[in-house]
Amino acid sequence: MAIVAVNMVPLGKGTSVSRYVAAAERAVVGRPGVKRDLGPMFTTLEGDLDEVLGAVRDMQEAVFAEGVERLITTIKIDDRRDKKASMEDKLASVNSKLET
Repeated sequence: MAIVAVNMVPLGKGTSVSRYVAAAERAVVGRPGVKRDLGPMFTTLEGDLDEVLGAVRDMQEAVFAEGVERLITTIKIDDRRDKKASMEDKLASVNSKLET
């Protein structure tokens, strides 16, 4: 199970990017096998790595469909193979240490 942080920056389209973020999000909402969490600076996706990378590609195409001609996409992949991990597990681990 991979956890992937995705950040997309359309170039040459002004300072507000919410229109493009919404287009990218629509491309993955309800996508089977991929869980998503929209944050203020990036979207986190969780699932099989091939499925998640396909979702990232769909997100890119959705932004290009909005008239963007250049898009910088940054992804960070946490692909853990030693045990099953989820977005919630990672947060719970940190939060449990904050309580001590």
